[in-house]
Amino acid sequence: MSILKYIILLVFFFISGCWDRTEMNDIAFVTATALDLADNGNIMCYLQIAAPTTSKGAVSGGGSSNNQNSYVIFAEGKTGNEVHQKLQKKSAHSLFYSHRSVVFISERLARHGTEDLLDIFTHDPRNRLKAYIMVVKDGDGKSERKMASLLKEIPSEVAKELQLSGDDVAVTLRDFFISTDSEGVHPVIGLIEPEIDSNQAKRQIYRVAGAGVFKDYKLSGLLDVNETLAFMWVTDKLKYGRITANVPQSSGEVGMMLIHTKGKIVTHTTKDSVQFKIKLEGQGSLVENTSDLDITDPDNLKRIKKALEDAAKKQVQDFLSKIQKKYQVDSVGFGQEVYKNSPDQWEALKDQWDTQFPEAEISIEVHITLNGAGMVHSSFYE
Repeated sequence: MSILKYIILLVFFFISGCWDRTEMNDIAFVTATALDLADNGNIMCYLQIAAPTTSKGAVSGGGSSNNQNSYVIFAEGKTGNEVHQKLQKKSAHSLFYSHRSVVFISERLARHGTEDLLDIFTHDPRNRLKAYIMVVKDGDGKSERKMASLLKEIPSEVAKELQLSGDDVAVTLRDFFISTDSEGVHPVIGLIEPEIDSNQAKRQIYRVAGAGVFKDYKLSGLLDVNETLAFMWVTDKLKYGRITANVPQSSGEVGMMLIHTKGKIVTHTTKDSVQFKIKLEGQGSLVENTSDLDITDPDNLKRIKKALEDAAKKQVQDFLSKIQKKYQVDSVGFGQEVYKNSPDQWEALKDQWDTQFPEAEISIEVHITLNGAGMVHSSFYE
């Protein structure tokens, strides 16, 4: 090939642009999604979209917001694809989902079932599986839509920080799908609950209020804050947490802050049965003492340690009772432990695990180390 032909090829290389590129000004960045179930059974989808800085919070596509950094658009339809098409028509710009950080699902939609709806997240490459997923508790159960106000009141980054607080369940879409398709475990995702602001009766505020237990893409039930802490500890995901206990033969309560925790499940299998032992360890300092005990006394510290261990054990027992007896859903992954340790036995058990898990024998062992009293010394009542 002659030098002239090389030169011509180089010219074409440098002058050829990105023929399929989309200009930034033509993109609408979706930062959060909220999904709800309409009274007629349709899906309602709300999108929080980042507002361009130059727009001063201007709204396009019929949306509205009190947050100048974003606006909300919504659409209703029978399927996820239908809803997406309607949402795109409501936006003057191309919807871009790669920056979405959180997906909210209403409690009643979660109880109805989410398999067909969430399926679009796995097949559409525009969706970001690192986005966090949360259930929004319905509260009073009234039919008015609260999801739009949720997106208006809570910026997506705030919702993300709620999930990463250290003592709450933080689950991404990717985590949810992996857990759903894994052997011997079902997913648990964070729960957010609306409240009425005492200073502004018409304004709702939101708080993390526990977790939701799923099975086959349906919400089986809810865990409260204490049960969620137990779940996090048992599954070795707890970064820190609080435990409160009553000390026998003493008035008031003592409380500690757990800052180092460890959870482990030991599986013992025989030919005819399987038993589990949960081993929990925790370290921390006392942060509360409303009892009449002098905690500088070593004997009293032993009593307090025992009371805190008993309280932690009771908390875990309550959690296990709920998922074993009430929901009958293996959210911890006891079946997965059998699968990892005794795959042959799991092969024989897995088809009956839904009926065998509620009767599984599970024991609990708790060891707490008190590193000190922190700012707490003796009771203020002394």
